[in-house]
Amino acid sequence: MSPAPGTGAPRRVFLHIGLPKTGTTYLQQVVWANRDRLRADGLLLPGFGHREHLWAALDLQERPRLERRHRDAPGAWRRLVEEALAHPGDVLITHEFLCGASAEQASRALASFPGAEVHLVVTARDAASVVSAGWQESVKNGSTVDLDAVMDGRAAGGPEFSMRTWDLAGVLERWTPELPGERVHVLVMPGRDEAPDLHWHHFAEVLGLDPDAYDVPTESVNPALGIVQIETLRLVNQHLPKYNAHDRGVWIRGYLAEDLLARQPRERGGLPERYRSRFAQLDRAATEIVTTRGFHVLGDLAALDGERREAAARGAGREPGTVTAEELLESAARLVADIVADVRASTGDVPPRSRGII
Repeated sequence: MSPAPGTGAPRRVFLHIGLPKTGTTYLQQVVWANRDRLRADGLLLPGFGHREHLWAALDLQERPRLERRHRDAPGAWRRLVEEALAHPGDVLITHEFLCGASAEQASRALASFPGAEVHLVVTARDAASVVSAGWQESVKNGSTVDLDAVMDGRAAGGPEFSMRTWDLAGVLERWTPELPGERVHVLVMPGRDEAPDLHWHHFAEVLGLDPDAYDVPTESVNPALGIVQIETLRLVNQHLPKYNAHDRGVWIRGYLAEDLLARQPRERGGLPERYRSRFAQLDRAATEIVTTRGFHVLGDLAALDGERREAAARGAGREPGTVTAEELLESAARLVADIVADVRASTGDVPPRSRGII
């Protein structure tokens, strides 16, 4: 359905809701880096930047104490909607935390754009990969919760780090009842043996864009850590004060994780065998709703079968519980050495301490 002439409503609104750890950072980096070019081509990203889309996702979900993130965070969803409604072309709102919305909140989001043709864009991968990567991301954001607790239903931080946002079928059930199947686009994350920009090509196809007309990153974004480094960081987090969201992003995720621990030799993490049947059930439920509802799929839907993917790469992942004390000590020692080197480089001549002698 197109808007009536002269209404000023957008033609199409694309809500990219995640899931987390499905290539969202890569896609968002592409669109925000090309924001002006996209606007010239008729696609608006409302708001001042990625952070306002994050605020909007949390604002839509009525997250308490949102003003602690920033005084402008409350009301962010309404601001994006108002800017979108004033734009006569297409609109894209993108943040993976949107997938945590309840059914009522999702319905309210879809109803925010009267007269526009609303499309839902869902990036996806198999459940085991999403949960493993999502749990590791929670540790990079300051969590101390172990993987077994997450599997038992505990959130590893906010609701965005929980099975609520990592369960593809559950997200689709909450977000899609009011949408025709052809307006729900499921983009399966490409595998390691596929072209690195394939995800962007699929995303651009949904948006009606020429993917080759825009600059894309050539280096990995949001680098993964090895399982030893994740366990090291989880233990370090237990001794840190309660930082606010900004400081967690700068000092834990940015400095400790992605600047320092990411330098260390990396061994990919895996999931305990005892969870395999549960992940297989989640994968089957997701595939069933996608096929039954006739959603538009880009990529290989069979790749949502985690058992098949695991069989193809058996032995590639290591369980968190197998990390030894000796490995943790070695990783922590490297981390301390790197921190000391950084402090020394940044301070120059260090004055004598009030106690003792340097």
